[in-house]
Amino acid sequence: MTASVAIPIAEIRAAWTRIGGAVVRTPLVRLNVDDAPAEIYLKLETLQPIGSFKLRGAGNAILQAPPEQVAEGVWTASAGNMAQGVAWWARRLGVPCTVVVPETAPQTKIDAIQRLGGEVVKVPFEEWWHTMEVHGRAGMRGLFIHPFADPAVMAGNGTIGLEILEDLPDVDAVVVPFGGGGLCCGVASAVRALKPDTRVYAAEAEGAAPLAASLAAGRAVALDDYRPNFADGISGPSLNPEMWPLVSALVDGSLVAPIPEIATAVRLLMERNRVVAEGAGAAGVAAALGGQAGTGKVACIVSGGNIDATKLIKILQGQVP
Repeated sequence: MTASVAIPIAEIRAAWTRIGGAVVRTPLVRLNVDDAPAEIYLKLETLQPIGSFKLRGAGNAILQAPPEQVAEGVWTASAGNMAQGVAWWARRLGVPCTVVVPETAPQTKIDAIQRLGGEVVKVPFEEWWHTMEVHGRAGMRGLFIHPFADPAVMAGNGTIGLEILEDLPDVDAVVVPFGGGGLCCGVASAVRALKPDTRVYAAEAEGAAPLAASLAAGRAVALDDYRPNFADGISGPSLNPEMWPLVSALVDGSLVAPIPEIATAVRLLMERNRVVAEGAGAAGVAAALGGQAGTGKVACIVSGGNIDATKLIKILQGQVP
């Protein structure tokens, strides 16, 4: 890893000072499974006001931007948790918020965005994806918050790494759900700076693991056999090329969890720790329970708990959505 590609630790510490008055310092608790292959700890980002870690990065990006730009409004391209994070901060600051979502976005997520005061703009999936690729969209006003490829967003996400190391200084590995890569790169930057011997792994879902494929290929690639699944927060068809330099330098590898094991982890988190996790949030726990993160003390970031109720019911009944 070259230090030049990491998010500077000073920026991550500054982010925590910036957002600390509003963001929950979430607990790190032991997973109540005695026969696990490691001491597994859960970083419960499910306890944020919006039920996900996205509040951190969104807040840092908004609070360090020029006030006059924020006053015009904020907007993002997201189908889920980042949309809620930006909308939450916009409501707190009293500024307008617009969210560009793909036409395939579930109504439950759209309802959550609107409940927080966000205006929803539906576009075809390709147009939505293009918005993230080019970091903009014609006709939009105010500050654009990229859901992952933004140094300020990643610095905000990196505050999770600071908290894990404060609560568990001798952690052997940290497992981070990998969607766009903003959470993984932020947390890995903090861990690399403060405890470089700690392993940092990305967690992906089988059939939708572009980072694992990219690491094998040595470059950012798209999947030829992409298979969507219920862990939609991390299951993309390709790796954004602009994230490749960061993630390839910062992570020790991708742990790919089978879909049935992710469902089992969701159920186990509910039964043993009374934690409601979405599929993306449980993927790292599934990988750790499967022994992929090794032995010792393993911290798994439970990144969000915004799972559709019908999916959760099926999982609790022993099914895979």
